[in-house]
Amino acid sequence: MSRERRQVHRSALTEARFRRYFPASIFSSLGSWMLRFLLGWSAWDLTASATWVGIVAALMLVPTFVLSPYFGVLSDRVNPRYGLMVSMLVHAMISLTGGLASLFDSYSLTTLLVLACAMGAVTSGHTPMRLALVPLLVGRDALPSAVGMGAMTFNTARIIGPAVGAAVMSWHGTGVAYLVSVLMFLISLGVLLSLRRVGTRETRPREGLGDQFRAGMAYVRGHVGIRLVFAFTIVNGLLGRTVIELLPAISGQILQGDSKALATLTACAGAGSIVGGLIVSRQSADLHRILTLVTGGLAVATLLLLMMRWCDTLVLLSALIGLLSLTVTMAGTGCQTLTHLSVAEAYRGRVLSLWTVLAMGAPAVGAALVGATADLIGFPWVLAILGVCGMIAVMWLYGRRDILVETI
Repeated sequence: MSRERRQVHRSALTEARFRRYFPASIFSSLGSWMLRFLLGWSAWDLTASATWVGIVAALMLVPTFVLSPYFGVLSDRVNPRYGLMVSMLVHAMISLTGGLASLFDSYSLTTLLVLACAMGAVTSGHTPMRLALVPLLVGRDALPSAVGMGAMTFNTARIIGPAVGAAVMSWHGTGVAYLVSVLMFLISLGVLLSLRRVGTRETRPREGLGDQFRAGMAYVRGHVGIRLVFAFTIVNGLLGRTVIELLPAISGQILQGDSKALATLTACAGAGSIVGGLIVSRQSADLHRILTLVTGGLAVATLLLLMMRWCDTLVLLSALIGLLSLTVTMAGTGCQTLTHLSVAEAYRGRVLSLWTVLAMGAPAVGAALVGATADLIGFPWVLAILGVCGMIAVMWLYGRRDILVETI
């Protein structure tokens, strides 16, 4: 990382290319959160098991381990806008399949698992393409704003998407709710199709995919700063992100809640994430300050997990989930910003794809393990264990902060 001096905040919305792209991001996020909500609720509705909810959550994330690096290489070779267009088509097909299966009363556990796997696969491609596109739309000084606004959009959709999904489910059934998410993806696709000269790159010599991937791995191995940012990302994923992924099971086991309780918790998580994204979006490209936000967010997240050990009401749990989501988003978005600001442009897609593997893969592993453990000993004890282990990990990373600071 290079030392940043006298950085000033600049809004990404001052960039014309980002303004043209932004509506596509909004509708894509709305559709994605509606679809995730519907798949999570379907898992609990079909099985009433935290283990199965964890498995479904994991299936929506695990493909990043295998596929994201491949898509990261592609995002360094092609216009990432084209990748996002393909992603919207596949998302729409997943939602359409779920809707038709529900309407014709053929929705089974097998159907759910296939759809969750498909969702994980398309997400593993969508995220690297999106992360590679944003820096092509804004200047370096507007990158924290663009990343923060992306988090705000994603997490505003976390409130609106599940709320719309729950409302449509109540009024017209699950099948129609899936079809509404199809509409969201098609609107996003339409916006992307209307764009011109967005996301293009200068022509570069084409190496083989394997050679490019190995070059990216070597770059990360030789960059101490990026490696430590990745360590922060893993801890963040195993703490709060895991808990957020298991909200359907937490709602059902701790509160014995219905779909409305789940929508409330998900909305509170979205509200907290909006604030977390707003905090990051207001930062300049000052790496020291962003690192402080990441460390502070992780420390507070561990305390919130410990407090949730004694939570048994919807109001209190909603408040803690909202605060947890704020800190998790602040830490995660901060890590993404640090990675963006640290990486050389030639390696951006590959490095951000590895970041995606960690940011999404860690919660996948955590969701499966924590869900199974919660079925054995209950969520209160699991949350306490996560809090204690998280505090130890944060202290360990904080003790090595000088290694990161020296590379800035």
